[in-house]
Amino acid sequence: MHPTIADLQSFARQAGELLREGYGREHAVHHKGRINLVTEVDRRSEELLLGLIRERFPGHAILTEESGRHQGSEDHLWYLDPLDGTTNFAHGLPGFAVSIGYAAAGEVRLGAIYDPLKDEMFWAERGQGAWLNDSRVHVSAADDLLQSLLTTGFAYEDWVIETNLKHVVRFRRLCQGLRMLGSAALDLCYIAAGRLDGYWEVLVYPWDLAAGGLIASEAGALVTTLQGGAGYLTPPCSILAANPALHAKMRVELATSDQALGA
Repeated sequence: MHPTIADLQSFARQAGELLREGYGREHAVHHKGRINLVTEVDRRSEELLLGLIRERFPGHAILTEESGRHQGSEDHLWYLDPLDGTTNFAHGLPGFAVSIGYAAAGEVRLGAIYDPLKDEMFWAERGQGAWLNDSRVHVSAADDLLQSLLTTGFAYEDWVIETNLKHVVRFRRLCQGLRMLGSAALDLCYIAAGRLDGYWEVLVYPWDLAAGGLIASEAGALVTTLQGGAGYLTPPCSILAANPALHAKMRVELATSDQALGA
């Protein structure tokens, strides 16, 4: 049995309501790493989503941030990030979302990302375009780095920080502006909606990218690894997303930066 986009939207809204209720309150914050946070709200949101999927779609496999892989049919795989932007959430900073992707036979077919504070539901079905609530969205037409607003993010490993700082320095000199929102899911949605022009990240995870990658690509973005490959959901994951013209220019600059790093 296959889910519909309405199922994903319903699940995302229910988890988003839980996030909205918890936002701005005191939380039990734990560390998965030196600076990698998780709250009880992450876990409650994940438990809610797992329960909803198991009830409606028993036997499906699920990959989720907090508890990892739940076995099931690999022909039906869910990607869950129950709270993307935990650090923002824990600090009371707006900028977090629920991200749900669904893949059938190895291909992501459905994606829904819900920002509960703005009541913005970004969604896509493969081959049917990308949407924000009831309006279709498209990537920007920017093809000049100097006129582009870019975004990136940092995983928590020291080598990622050192590597991406070099990329940040290079792009900041070449673009109009650079932002770091703290949510890969929203980065990809904002690429889809034309709010941002280009996004790259050195290390991310499949649950960060599955739904957003589909939404961005359905909006007209070219979504690849940093090296330009199609397998951005294959760990170790990296991401480069922009309209095709800007993607090509960003890829050249990333390659140049990589060469400098290796020099």
